[in-house]
Amino acid sequence: MKKRLFTPFIIAALAASGCQYDQEGKGLYNENGNTVNVAARNDNYNSNKDSDSFGYVRHQKSPTAGIEKATVKTPVINREQLADVIGRLAVQLPNVHDAATLVTDEEVLIAYKTDSNNKFETADQVKKTAASIVPRYFHIYVTDNPNLFKEIESYSTLDGESPNINRNLNQTIQRMLKSPQGRKLNAGENANGEGFGEMNESIDHDIKDQ
Repeated sequence: MKKRLFTPFIIAALAASGCQYDQEGKGLYNENGNTVNVAARNDNYNSNKDSDSFGYVRHQKSPTAGIEKATVKTPVINREQLADVIGRLAVQLPNVHDAATLVTDEEVLIAYKTDSNNKFETADQVKKTAASIVPRYFHIYVTDNPNLFKEIESYSTLDGESPNINRNLNQTIQRMLKSPQGRKLNAGENANGEGFGEMNESIDHDIKDQ
């Protein structure tokens, strides 16, 4: 699929998914801490705006020092809902029939089943589906190996504090990297979004250009 056709597809699909979450009163980002309701403060925020409209919000720092820390919630990622949206979009791609998605604090792991004759292109599309949604610092790994479905699922009840979690995830990622990963995202990053010279470069995975 051509890149210029892929992006509008993802945006349209994500908008549809977003409408569903809005109707349920949920979102991809929860908030942590105390807050002042933005709509109640009339900060140019229209919660009833049509979903087809552009989104615009303006915030101004309070003249009272420290009030933001005391009253404004810090957005945090809802990883379960993020994984759900990525999976829903992935199975809408051509030749992708099943997808298992794990979102950690800085990685997305996706195992999928496909009957595609071009495994490289399919891997590229699945990866870019996730890349269009998650924060930019995330690293994304994909695999069409059906044997890794259960392995990825085994992490669903764990978290970043689980014993040996980093070592185990690294081992899973190494197995995933035996599958096609698609094209590198740009000149400064490899196919998985790992940038050259990152602070956590020592735990990144050396991928040859594909």
